[in-house]
Amino acid sequence: MAGVQTNEITALLGRGTSFEGKLHFDGVVRIDGTFSGQIRSDDTLIVGEGAEVRAEIVVATVIVRGGTVVGNITARTAVEVHAPAKVVGNIHSPSLFIDRGVAFEGTCRMDAVEEAAEP
Repeated sequence: MAGVQTNEITALLGRGTSFEGKLHFDGVVRIDGTFSGQIRSDDTLIVGEGAEVRAEIVVATVIVRGGTVVGNITARTAVEVHAPAKVVGNIHSPSLFIDRGVAFEGTCRMDAVEEAAEP
């Protein structure tokens, strides 16, 4: 529990905002608005309730707290999807949690994620 408390949010895309492009970050980023594009990080992405994310996501940890994600998710550490989230796309992560009530359309692959080469 102490580990969770020390991971303060370093950036926030709030409700009512939209962004299109490439997002690269260090630390913890939370998206509560609309994002379209590509997300890459060695840290944690949080998709908040009401958020709409259409992106290819390659990060260490993804936590979806009720928003919608359309696109493939690759997480080197873990993926957590909490109700009433919706995920449309493939998930690749060594650790996966999907809550009851989540809508998931795609495939899961649970094994170690190799370092992906930059396109």
